[in-house]
Amino acid sequence: MSRQNTSPAYEKWVQRTSWPLLGAALVFFAAYALPILHLGLDDWVATLCRAVVWITWAAFAVDYTVRLVLVPKKWMFVRRHWLDLVFIIIPVLRPLALLRLVTVFLVIDRHAGARLRERIGIYIAGGTVLLVFAAAVAVLDVERTAPGANITSFGDAIWWACATITTVGYGDVYPVTVLGRVIAVGLMIGGISLLGIVTASFASWFVEIVSKPAKAPRASRSELEELRAEVARLRSELGERRPTS
Repeated sequence: MSRQNTSPAYEKWVQRTSWPLLGAALVFFAAYALPILHLGLDDWVATLCRAVVWITWAAFAVDYTVRLVLVPKKWMFVRRHWLDLVFIIIPVLRPLALLRLVTVFLVIDRHAGARLRERIGIYIAGGTVLLVFAAAVAVLDVERTAPGANITSFGDAIWWACATITTVGYGDVYPVTVLGRVIAVGLMIGGISLLGIVTASFASWFVEIVSKPAKAPRASRSELEELRAEVARLRSELGERRPTS
């Protein structure tokens, strides 16, 4: 949100909670993924992981509520931060809760440099890694015990996620459950979006490179005009100093 639509208290809250929210997102991911990747965990460890998942969810809910209270234009806040609200409601759809890792991008965006291309590079690299890993964990969670499942190990899940996000889709492994296919659709959309960002970034860079030589002749013509003016001035001075017979 632009600063004119916020308040000093809102800005201070955002600055103070950026890094804690990043930590909460990473802790959430670890607590969610650990019981899925290690089936033989002790009961107390699995219970602890579930508790951490709900505690971090509560932290995001509190953050959203506080920001909503502090911002002057509440309806505009809801419209511009509707994804945050979705992340709070999402625990009902447990595998999709990994989308809360978008918080990582929000924090990086607040602290990244001003150059657009640098920020795009961060988004692409981070987005690709997070999407692949999160989708692999989520699809493994819903597919592993399904009848007729062929995604039964983390290696299968990573291979499937890489093939899906690149829109290659070999078809050797694929989800068989409804929720697994929903995750697949989300990953496909994410892959296409990342590809579009990469294409647009390269196009912008190419146009910038091509347009640079065109600026050189303009600079040369300007220098040529200056030289002509200087030559004319020198000729004028020489003409004035030439002795008359």
